[in-house]
Amino acid sequence: MSTPRPTFRPDSARLDAARRTQDLAALRGGQAHVDLVVIGAGVTGAGVALDAATRGLDVLIVDAHDIAFGTSRWSSKLAHGGLRYLATGNVGIARRSALERGILMGTTAPHLTHAVTQVVPVQDRYTRGQKTAPRVGFIAGDALRIAARTPSTTLPPSRTISRHRVAELCPAVDTSDLRFGYVNHDGQLIDDARLVTALVRTAAGYGARVVTHCRAVEAHGRTVVLQDGLDADSSPVTVTAGAVVNATGVWAGHLDPQVTVRPSRGTHLVIDAAAVGNPTGALTVPVPGHSSRFCFILPEQLGRCYVGITDEDLGTETIPDVPDVPDSDVQWILDVVNQALAVDLTTDDVLGAFAGLRPLVQFNDRGEGGPSSTADLSREHVILTGEGEDANLITVTGGKLTEYRLMAEQTVDLVAEKLRATGSAPGPCLTTSIPLVGAPGAPGVEEVRSSDLAGLPDSMIARFGHEAPAVLRTCPVDRPLEPVAPGIDTVRAEFAWHVTHEGALTVEDLIDRRSRIGLVDADRETCLATAQEILDTVR
Repeated sequence: MSTPRPTFRPDSARLDAARRTQDLAALRGGQAHVDLVVIGAGVTGAGVALDAATRGLDVLIVDAHDIAFGTSRWSSKLAHGGLRYLATGNVGIARRSALERGILMGTTAPHLTHAVTQVVPVQDRYTRGQKTAPRVGFIAGDALRIAARTPSTTLPPSRTISRHRVAELCPAVDTSDLRFGYVNHDGQLIDDARLVTALVRTAAGYGARVVTHCRAVEAHGRTVVLQDGLDADSSPVTVTAGAVVNATGVWAGHLDPQVTVRPSRGTHLVIDAAAVGNPTGALTVPVPGHSSRFCFILPEQLGRCYVGITDEDLGTETIPDVPDVPDSDVQWILDVVNQALAVDLTTDDVLGAFAGLRPLVQFNDRGEGGPSSTADLSREHVILTGEGEDANLITVTGGKLTEYRLMAEQTVDLVAEKLRATGSAPGPCLTTSIPLVGAPGAPGVEEVRSSDLAGLPDSMIARFGHEAPAVLRTCPVDRPLEPVAPGIDTVRAEFAWHVTHEGALTVEDLIDRRSRIGLVDADRETCLATAQEILDTVR
């Protein structure tokens, strides 16, 4: 029997505490069988949930913490076209990245993405290779963009620019030996955690159940045991499923002994954009001794710049929920970017720092006495099926944020194969043509005219797209357009919407993930009282 295609229901895309309570109660009350349980609400798990729900499957997605709690909120906030992979000869990843970037920017989330101008200054201090390699790479990137059919109106072609234009885009650059510059355009997210939140809510609109702060303490065979993280005294909930997807990223080995994830730590610094002249371009600085590795100063929301990135082996002994940033990472990044600057950034300029753990994968023994198969520790993703009684446990990990949709499609294709063996008939993948909530043309979203956006803060429109008018219109707290703290371009209505529609259950959910205010400790402190007030009022 063919599985019926679902319709999008706007009310179902509204996630709040009451919805979570209802979903948990339904699971306890006898509705504890679903087609698919997805463990992990990062970008990969969220993509899997959306793909499966739009194929007509009954989906439950759970996370021990919150939407985008782990690696998915610690990225560079870029939708890369794969240039660095061309430099290492990995044409496959580069081509896939360019294709997926085009889908993300053109259909899935055009409201959360935009072109960022990457600027490489050509200065006498660099080697010949460092001066020429970026231009060659940018030309290859143009070819990837054209092959992916991404229009130049979305991502303009690369070009050479004058030293004057370099200084306009990146005012802090050292012009003493600056000759000219190269520019390229890549995709940039307003925020990675906002993308994941939109994915989860869109999946919910198509019928997926979403339960955060709920840990999967066991996953064997077709059975998952869940423990409510907000009620330590509650009894576990046992859910059976046609298939289970382990999308826990760097923690995948905790549920699947086939694989060991060896995390690589990527550290970013947070600085005041004014410290580097409020750049509008992303300054790209070669790492000494490398021809294809760079550090970036990226203009971001909230008047900040993110500066990074490191690539340090963390090992496999202990994988923390929130990685620490060592002083050595901070100094290394500053030393690299200061090469190209007229100003000298110091640790006093660092307002905050964060580190994400890239899941680089190696395989463990499969079968008694069998040889070990070790994957090249690259950015390739892997999808593994369990063995024996765990044959319906599917692990997806590795890869990169830009390819989340493809990873999800391939994973759900495998889920569909297993479900067809039981008589179910999931449909084909539809996610190349489905806009997320807030995007132009998204299902269930009322038509928004320019007049509807008049008077709304630009920052709110950037973060919520076509849902911005509803953020204000449905706000249940007073002074909706008042900033949550002086000097912060987030308003009270946004905090309220995070609680009423985006599943924020704690102050940390509000400040550290739905908004990114918490990346700077001082800003975080100024917003705590308002966050608690709005959370209490709305609940």
